[in-house]
Amino acid sequence: MKKLSHNHFSRRQVLDRAPRRTLVSALIACSLVGVTAPALANKANDTLVYAVGLEPENVSPYHNNVREGIILSHLAWDTLIHRDMETGEYQPLLATSWKWEDPTHLLFTLRKGVTFQNGDAFSAADVAFTFNYVTSPESKIVTRQNVDWIDHAEQVDEYTVRLVLKQPFPAALEYLSGPTPIYPEKYFKSVGIEGYAKAPIGTGPYKITEVLSGEGANLERYEGYFDGGPIKKPAIGKIQFKVIPDPDARLAQLMTGGVDWTWRVPSDQADEMKMMPNLEVISSETMRVGYLAMDTSSEALKDSPFHNKLVREAVNYAINRDALANELVRGGSRAIYTPCFPSQFGCDVSAAKKFDYNPTKAKALLAEAGYPNGFQTDFYAYRDMDLAEAVLGNLRAVGITAKMHMLTYAALRKEQRSGNVPLAFQTWGSYSVNDASAMTSVYFNGGADDMNHDKEVIALVNAADTNVDPEIRKKNYSEAIKKITEEAYWAPMFSYSSNYAFSKELNFTPYPDELPRFVESSWK
Repeated sequence: MKKLSHNHFSRRQVLDRAPRRTLVSALIACSLVGVTAPALANKANDTLVYAVGLEPENVSPYHNNVREGIILSHLAWDTLIHRDMETGEYQPLLATSWKWEDPTHLLFTLRKGVTFQNGDAFSAADVAFTFNYVTSPESKIVTRQNVDWIDHAEQVDEYTVRLVLKQPFPAALEYLSGPTPIYPEKYFKSVGIEGYAKAPIGTGPYKITEVLSGEGANLERYEGYFDGGPIKKPAIGKIQFKVIPDPDARLAQLMTGGVDWTWRVPSDQADEMKMMPNLEVISSETMRVGYLAMDTSSEALKDSPFHNKLVREAVNYAINRDALANELVRGGSRAIYTPCFPSQFGCDVSAAKKFDYNPTKAKALLAEAGYPNGFQTDFYAYRDMDLAEAVLGNLRAVGITAKMHMLTYAALRKEQRSGNVPLAFQTWGSYSVNDASAMTSVYFNGGADDMNHDKEVIALVNAADTNVDPEIRKKNYSEAIKKITEEAYWAPMFSYSSNYAFSKELNFTPYPDELPRFVESSWK
């Protein structure tokens, strides 16, 4: 590999990209001379085919937390509240109105005339069932942070429901407009979670008609979707969610008409694809943050170098955040130093200790920690092999040699929660919730995903999560961020941008919350 100067590198310098570039260039050349495969998707079949590299372990929204599952959730399920992306205002969706009876009691009046996609009528019984189910231990939901502020729900009458909170939770409306879809009580009880995962039912604008394990899912417009809400009936009749793990194969199908839309296209390929007359390419920053997590609390890893603060600081100084953001991710990506996304409420950027890129200092810290020749460790990741390898290169340059373990997201999460992962390259998009509780609190509140269990930090984030005074919330989050970054528990690295590539026959608008809204799309 070519030695780099001026702390600067490009995608091609970090990795040998020649084979992929050759494929992309060849496909572009074919396109320019009119050689394409028969179209399988597109306007003629009124079927939008979108391709991604991952599939959720379970299409039930509460039982996965990958972005691909969140996309399906917003297509096939509704929440009580809708947040307008342009104004930020909360609007009625399944609930027509709501009011705080006191800091821990929230009363909802529900929309009449709504039906689930199997024809069952929607009522307060479904809302009460959903929240009482997902807050119960037997539900085994993946991200408890999304609902563990709820104590229980009470059905008041057929179209009125009361949420009872465990304690004040000022971000409640934000969560109720995001990762909290409503399930059908009668149907769910009849099929159970296994049956529901195979044939899910919601009230959303699209119905999942088929779940294809390892391949994706098929959806059709729900013709019985209610009128008068902020989400309109879709213009496109069918959607096919297609899992294509190999990125080259995804791009090949996009270029030859078998796929209408994909994203997370590497920037160098996105630049090339802009030459194709049948495609449109758009870049946009998202709320997703890439970071390194270092375990300091696992008994199984008690001899790990990462228990030493000096080592964790060395890792932070070893990472060339600006180069990763500007030369690899690109498209609006920026260096990140906080355990949250800067736009989130409570994400105090000024409170974070900023680790500039300084490999010399990193080596000195490793020597001071007792590792003058560096050390070897295991390194886990679940996506973005090229970025993971670039990070490994940064670490290797200061003496930390890491063995790569590329797992599925579910497998990595299981290993991490079992205390077997000393160092992991992770990403988190906060379920598109614009509040620090959706990221900082998830990973530092003492729960299953907290790899550090700092009692002071736990107390601070819990205080921030439960106080109704926004200034007190800000103060507690700020102090938590200060402690987290001073202890160097994480090495936050960069925000993700998404390069979206799609057919020019498709009207598509990206949003910064990393949620493609195919409901708003149409054919030209």
